[in-house]
Amino acid sequence: MNPYHQLVSEYARLAREGKEYPLGRFPRCPRPQVALDAPRALIFSPHPDDEVIIGALPLRLLRKSRWNVIDVAVTLGSKQERQAGRLEELKACCDCIGFALAQTAPAGLERVNVTTRAQDPVFWGESVNTIADILTRHQPRVVFVPHESDWNSTHVGTHFLVMDALARLPAGFGCFVVETEFWRPMESPNLMVEVSQQELGDLMTALSFHADEVKRNPYHLALPAWMVDNVRRGGEWIGGQGGAAPGFTFATLYRVSRWSQGKLENAGKGGRFLGSREDPAGLFEL
Repeated sequence: MNPYHQLVSEYARLAREGKEYPLGRFPRCPRPQVALDAPRALIFSPHPDDEVIIGALPLRLLRKSRWNVIDVAVTLGSKQERQAGRLEELKACCDCIGFALAQTAPAGLERVNVTTRAQDPVFWGESVNTIADILTRHQPRVVFVPHESDWNSTHVGTHFLVMDALARLPAGFGCFVVETEFWRPMESPNLMVEVSQQELGDLMTALSFHADEVKRNPYHLALPAWMVDNVRRGGEWIGGQGGAAPGFTFATLYRVSRWSQGKLENAGKGGRFLGSREDPAGLFEL
């Protein structure tokens, strides 16, 4: 058989077979002991499930660097009848992967989008205060947030919500900001993080706890293909046009900046490939 036809046939077979795999109901993934005073990373997730879709680097910070990684549930989705269910799925997902969970409000924040920001500054300002309080309480070393053009209105809204909250903090507050992508690629990523087979399998397992969402759209099964394509893009976007791609199979792309003196600055590290055995803590030395 033509090996390329065989490759496509195997992809198709696994995609079909994966739809029959159980959702949730798996034991906890391995996790290290983490000191309470270890550095903190906050993931500002627009929706339940974003925490593990973009979670490769946070997972590495948890397992390799032994940081406290906390998912901040910015919203619980726009369908009020599903919010309680999505919260329970989120709790189970975070318990599986090892992330702590912080809620912004019992039902999450509402109307997190640029229209609200432009047309209802009072309502928007209350949400900004909520995020600023979380930042003040946790004093994170790193925050993860979608980039400003990540297409989905809540993803874009979450970007500006967190940026506005950072701007409200005292000038002396500093942290690293790691922008993430899912719905639309960012124009200038500067970090590609290799994802091991173990890490990817654990992320997919945790994502399967968002059962009703992946029944609607089995995007948990597409995570490996997305990460393969990230290697294709990142090899040249980060390594330079015409450069050789690293020997990664799976990867996630990020853009690392630094929040300092009330503004976002280039982290000054240039583009970098981070292998699956490397400790990412060195990226975030203040």
